[in-house]
Amino acid sequence: MLLLIGFGAALVIYLTAGPVTADPLLGDPLGNKKYIRELQVIGGKANVVAAEMQIWFEGLWHGQALAGTVAVLTVGVALAFRFVATHPDYLAADPGDEETPPPGSARK
Repeated sequence: MLLLIGFGAALVIYLTAGPVTADPLLGDPLGNKKYIRELQVIGGKANVVAAEMQIWFEGLWHGQALAGTVAVLTVGVALAFRFVATHPDYLAADPGDEETPPPGSARK
């Protein structure tokens, strides 16, 4: 049921998503060599990689890519629920872990 709802939502998102529009004022900042050079001067190559990853991650939450993100998250949540449902004693406390009082002391 969880998979059906998640994949249904992903399908609706995919079919109704419009094209992703770029910002007309900024455009694609990583397509500009001057901008990339400034990023490298300020923070090195790690700064450029971090900027690319940030743009990629932001892209996961818009348009048709959001449908794929919802589908992957649905599978992850379904697997987590399945694990918890098939291992109910995994998260329960083990009765043998209780502290035993030393011999000769009274239990309260």
